[in-house]
Amino acid sequence: MPTAVDRAAFEAEVARLRTREKAHTREGDAISAARRRLPMVEVDPTVTLIGPHGPLTVLDAFEGRRQLLAYYFMWHPGHPAAEQCEGCTWVTTQVQELSNLHSRDITYAVFCQGPYKESDRYRNFMAWDVPWYSAESSLDVLLVGRNIGRMHIVCYLRDGDRVFETYWTTLRGVETMDHSYTLMDLTAYGRQESWEESPTGWPQQCSITRTSSGSPDWSPAPFPWPNGRPLAQWSRLEAGRSDDLAVEPRAAVAGSDCSGGGLLPSPHFRPRRHHIRW
Repeated sequence: MPTAVDRAAFEAEVARLRTREKAHTREGDAISAARRRLPMVEVDPTVTLIGPHGPLTVLDAFEGRRQLLAYYFMWHPGHPAAEQCEGCTWVTTQVQELSNLHSRDITYAVFCQGPYKESDRYRNFMAWDVPWYSAESSLDVLLVGRNIGRMHIVCYLRDGDRVFETYWTTLRGVETMDHSYTLMDLTAYGRQESWEESPTGWPQQCSITRTSSGSPDWSPAPFPWPNGRPLAQWSRLEAGRSDDLAVEPRAAVAGSDCSGGGLLPSPHFRPRRHHIRW
């Protein structure tokens, strides 16, 4: 545990740290200002996505707004819900209230890198109410020169019927969507993950964003991947939602305790696969 001191000593240490925090904030402001001055590259506005009503274009995904912020969700085709990306699940769960973005003329949407029907069943299981499209057939164009299959945030700007890409980021860059890690970083023990530089004896048993059980134990998921399941899935299972991605949604049958479209229970098949750390 941290060293216990009197109030005066504590406030003096906080003040010293605050100086660094303010410098960090100002540097972030300066980086954001530089980001607003980046050039842009034109993107074909007719590139095809798949949505709930069939094919649409990237231009359609703007929903009439001036800007589009797309999260490119990693996907493992044919794998069960428990083996889908824990990092993408972690951050997507935290972007649900979109009115703040809409008030700035920004549309947010998920561009999944897998097939629409399968991934939409995952969206339904997770009870996410955000625009969801498959970009699977157009990834070579939309993520040209980048690592297809990795998570990305890509920002677009519309000028009439023309579309431009203005910024993109990946890996830890997508933490900008993540308020949970930001809050954890304020606490004495931080994220409690093994990669962090923490004092000797600090708890660091957490297995990133995947566990072997839900509340109250949250048992760490042992390596190799894909042991356990993404953290946010446990509450959906406890609520009776089905995680079966392999069947078409159908109406709930009488007496069923399942919600989420009345999907059939999942066999939870877990083939081995190389661990992908986000």
